[in-house]
Amino acid sequence: MRNNEDRTHVADGHSPAPHVESKPSSEGTLNFVTPTDFVELPSKGKFYSKEHPLHDAEHLEIRQMTAKDEDILTSRALLEQGIAIDRLLENLVVDKNISIDDLLVGDRNAIMITARMSAYGSLYETKVQCPVCNNSSDHEFDLKEILNQNVGETSEETLEKLTESKTYLVTLPRSEAQVEVKFLTGKDEKKLIQVSEQRKKHKIVDTPLTDQLKACISSINGVTNFIQISDFVDNMPARDSKHLRTAYFELMPNINLTQDIVCKKCYSETKMEVPFTADFFWPR
Repeated sequence: MRNNEDRTHVADGHSPAPHVESKPSSEGTLNFVTPTDFVELPSKGKFYSKEHPLHDAEHLEIRQMTAKDEDILTSRALLEQGIAIDRLLENLVVDKNISIDDLLVGDRNAIMITARMSAYGSLYETKVQCPVCNNSSDHEFDLKEILNQNVGETSEETLEKLTESKTYLVTLPRSEAQVEVKFLTGKDEKKLIQVSEQRKKHKIVDTPLTDQLKACISSINGVTNFIQISDFVDNMPARDSKHLRTAYFELMPNINLTQDIVCKKCYSETKMEVPFTADFFWPR
C-alpha cells in the first residue's frame, strides 16, 4: 500500500508543487485561478517507449475540474457518441502532447479517480448488485483508499524482464507456447467495447475473455499474424488461458479498483470493482 502523499496532493500529500494559471487582474474585475493536481502513475512511465511524453515519468499534471468541464459530461452529443469521458480527460491533462488514447489503462484509471476526488470528494455512492442474491442496494466506495493501493509489478527485478518493445514473455504451462504480452491502452479498451456492442447489435454471442486475450497478445512463439493468434487463443487449453489472464493482471500496473462489499440483504461478503456509472462524475 502506498501513502496518498506519494500519489497526489488532492487530500493531504506533498507531491510536486501544483501549477496555477493566473489571469491578469485589473480594478473592478474578478480574478480566478486554475489549480492542478499531480497524479502518481501506477506504471511510473516504465512501459512507454522512449518517444512517448510519459517515458519514465512518475507523475502526470492534470487541471482540476471546472463548471465548464461539467458541461462536457451533460453534452447529449458527446454522451450519445460515448466520448464524454475521453473529452473530459483530454481537457484536464495539462500536457497536450499526451494522447488519452495512448495512456495505459491503469494510468487512465488513476487520472479518473484523482479528477473525481478533487471535484466531488473521495466518497462515491452508487448502486451495486449482490452476485449471490442479485439484490441491488446503495454502497459507498472510498476512492481515497482505492487510490492508495497499487497492483501490478514495477519492481526492478520484474522490469528487467521487459523486452525492448515494453512487453513481457509468458510461457504457458500446458502448450508450453511462449506468449508476448502487451498492456492495453485506452484505445485498445475502446476497440473491445465497440466489438462487444457490434456483437450485441447483430445478436452474436459475446466473447469478452478471448477478445481481451487476443488484444493483449503481440506474438506467440514469434508469430505475429493476428489470424493465427486468434485461432490459437480460440483453441487454447483452459489451463493456459487462466494462467495467461492471471499473469497479465499480476504484471499490469494499475490501482486496486476492488473493495469488499457486504450485501444488506443476504450479508454475503464479496470483492467488487468500482463501477464507473453515471453517478461517478455526477454524485447525488
